[in-house]
Amino acid sequence: MTAPRATALLLFFAALFAAAPASASLKLCNRTSYILYAAVAAIAKGNTVTQGWTRIAPGSCETAIPTPLKSPPYYVYAQSSRSHSGPSRAWGAGNKFCIKHGNFTLTAPMRSRCAEDAFDVGFSEIATKRKTDFTQTLTEKSSLATLDQARIAGLQRLLSDNGYKIAEIDGNDDKTTETALANFRRKAKLKRKATDADLFTALEKKAGETAAPAGYSVCNATAAPFWAAIGQKNGKDWVSRRWWKVPPSNCATAITDPLDTDRIYVLADLPGKKPLVTGANKFCVTDIAFEIQGRNDCKKRGMREVGFAETNVKGADGYVAKIGPAGLIATPARRNSSSASASRRH
Repeated sequence: MTAPRATALLLFFAALFAAAPASASLKLCNRTSYILYAAVAAIAKGNTVTQGWTRIAPGSCETAIPTPLKSPPYYVYAQSSRSHSGPSRAWGAGNKFCIKHGNFTLTAPMRSRCAEDAFDVGFSEIATKRKTDFTQTLTEKSSLATLDQARIAGLQRLLSDNGYKIAEIDGNDDKTTETALANFRRKAKLKRKATDADLFTALEKKAGETAAPAGYSVCNATAAPFWAAIGQKNGKDWVSRRWWKVPPSNCATAITDPLDTDRIYVLADLPGKKPLVTGANKFCVTDIAFEIQGRNDCKKRGMREVGFAETNVKGADGYVAKIGPAGLIATPARRNSSSASASRRH
């Protein structure tokens, strides 16, 4: 969930002005080939306020703040959809604000720690120049010079994510792209009048059924939120960490680096109830967010010992631990790729 290192594809912003006095607001436009999810932040009266997520399809614009902008500065953070293959892409800078998995609005005193079910990422400041109406455009590379080129490139990327052979994601409409789109429309049983928005939604949903982005994710396929933790070998020692609150139909990204281990252990807990996912592999946990070195003598160290379930990730650089009402659901792993880029962990 953090911005990739310099070796990875970076997203950056280009600011554009838009005059719309009748409906002043903050708009975000997507000139990339990725479906993006954005969060915005502001500082007001000594408090920080963050809100997410705004989904923005390639080539489109969405309103992130629907009211006139009155309290600059404003900040933005964006990340690519989990339905895309490969390492996740994100943009941000050094302005730390708290975010959560699933839709959220958070208000907290400045410089306070994030709540247990939230974590901080780096946002970039938006140079609104005190305008009450502003449009910020998220861009990927100079070759995608227009929103229409981004729209085509976004379709090409999602077609590729769905297994169609696309020669190059370049934003240029060609016969191969048209044929792949026609085949997908037919298989997805989309109506002839289906809009671009309908097409992006269908492509994202279908890709998300089999996607295993680089790293390790825990996804909630139940009707209620649960808390997740993982355990893994860290050099010669063991480490267990976190509680991630995972809302229904959402995922927590526990590791964003491409995986380089054989096994990762997962726990899904429902406070006051029997765990959704547990196992024979014992790790130490506490009742609040944690990162614990070692898995022995938990009680002597003032912690609880809990069993985690094993997930075999050998040979994969991406794995999704999908959890339903009956526990772990078998999911595909994405095999190691020489083009995979490393990014940081939460």
